[in-house]
Amino acid sequence: MSNYKFKTTNIRGKQYVEVNERIKFLRQENALKEYSILTDFTVLDSDMCVCKCTIATPQGKVIATGHAHEERGSSNINKTSYVENCETSAVGRALAMLGIGIDASIASANEVSDAIAQQESKPATKKTASKAKPQASTEEVSIMDKAVNYIKGSSDKQKAFDSIMSKYESDLTDKQKAGLQKFVR
Repeated sequence: MSNYKFKTTNIRGKQYVEVNERIKFLRQENALKEYSILTDFTVLDSDMCVCKCTIATPQGKVIATGHAHEERGSSNINKTSYVENCETSAVGRALAMLGIGIDASIASANEVSDAIAQQESKPATKKTASKAKPQASTEEVSIMDKAVNYIKGSSDKQKAFDSIMSKYESDLTDKQKAGLQKFVR
């Protein structure tokens, strides 16, 4: 591949490549410019979407995929453009999986800035003493949310479930594992 110099964006002291830079590289690089960028919304409703992007050779051989999940209203941009934002993120991740623009990070500048905006827009929650059933930690909820969305958005749900179990089985309760298994059917 060429010695293409990616433009980067500094976010909190780290350099990230924007998705448009990754696309420009793909379209300018002779060995790659005929590759296809295909997107498919595996989940799309009025509240959220999951997009899968596939990068394929001219012969149709899949060489990289990327997924993204967005919720309407989770950030200012997502109030009006959650579908477009999701597609852009999926494309950026698929191109990163192909090895484009990943010197510093697989995440794109777009993803990182969106994630920071979402974190900063969420209201802080107070912890109060209560005799009620303890709530799952934010990390557990996050793992479950991500796991559910990953399984729902996968064409091979059993493989997705197995992948989650190999990474997070020790972090999940038996009830959570059983709940995730229901999405495999």
